[in-house]
Amino acid sequence: MSSTATPVAQSAPEPASAGIESAPETAPAGAVPGGETAPAGTGSAGRKAATDYADYRLVPARHPWRWVGTAVVAVGVAGIAWSLATNPRWEWGVVAQWFTAQSIVNGLLETLKLTAISGALGFILGFILALMRLSASPLLVSVSWTFSWIFRSTPLLVQMLLWYNLGYLYEKISLGIPFTDVRFFEAQTTTLISQFAAAVLGLTLNQAAYSAEIIRGGILSVDQGQLEAATALGIPAWRRSTRIVLPQAMRAILPTAFNEVIGLVKGTSIVYVLAYSELFYTVQVIYNRTQQVLPLLLVATLWYVVITSVLSVFQYYIERHYSKGAVRTLPLTPLQKARKFLAIHTPATRETSQERGTR
Repeated sequence: MSSTATPVAQSAPEPASAGIESAPETAPAGAVPGGETAPAGTGSAGRKAATDYADYRLVPARHPWRWVGTAVVAVGVAGIAWSLATNPRWEWGVVAQWFTAQSIVNGLLETLKLTAISGALGFILGFILALMRLSASPLLVSVSWTFSWIFRSTPLLVQMLLWYNLGYLYEKISLGIPFTDVRFFEAQTTTLISQFAAAVLGLTLNQAAYSAEIIRGGILSVDQGQLEAATALGIPAWRRSTRIVLPQAMRAILPTAFNEVIGLVKGTSIVYVLAYSELFYTVQVIYNRTQQVLPLLLVATLWYVVITSVLSVFQYYIERHYSKGAVRTLPLTPLQKARKFLAIHTPATRETSQERGTR
């Protein structure tokens, strides 16, 4: 072994430091002591050299079919917009004339009032019915199930007419001790059940039947193991419900609940059968007088679109609030997405991003 190493050591008269300095200038890439050549991509110690990406160019992924689909949809949207703008039978002047008319605004306010009152009372009653359905009492479960079964099985129009004609079945409505002659309150049914009362009663009870199932499904979606853990820790039942169950159940409840509220806004139009002056009934009265049917129906349609759009914005932000425990990073709001888009496509920012990518 020593006889083979000696000639190599004697053939290098220069100091070791001089040989090290001159090696990068004279030796070819991959050369190692002894005249042998190392495999490409390895250093003098046999390790892979780091790849230099300075001359590489970043090329974005191409999506040709996405652009084709976008073009097709854009052409379709442009065609619809052109038709709406150029067809004189839409009578946009009449729409603009009646859109903010005082009678239309008054009908709109009545629609909003019916929606707010019926929605609030319906979800409160639905929450109570959901708790009854989840209770251990067979009587409470049976009453809650029967209520939902009846009101989900009958059309809302039939319910409206039934409540409005309740005076035919019961002349008086009284409040007192059952099975006795003690009465604390008594009044004529036709006096109590007005058009507004019948509308609120029908919408509230119908909404409560659907809300009860929505809330019950949201509560059941929470993992029961969390309740068991909270019980083992000695957390009171009310605190378990309000701090553990409901915040998680809201993520499952909110999307369907807002769909119900949006449906309730449009469902108020059925109150026209009671001749109550909400938005749709007001529009009917006007176009029966002026014979401008389509423009006035378009007025009602646009107002319903405005209301549901506002509710959709509220839905987005409320759902975003309750998703804090489900996602690590909250999704960007539309305003934040717009700011990010503008920041990326600003010329100065784009140049900085390209420089950063080439380094």
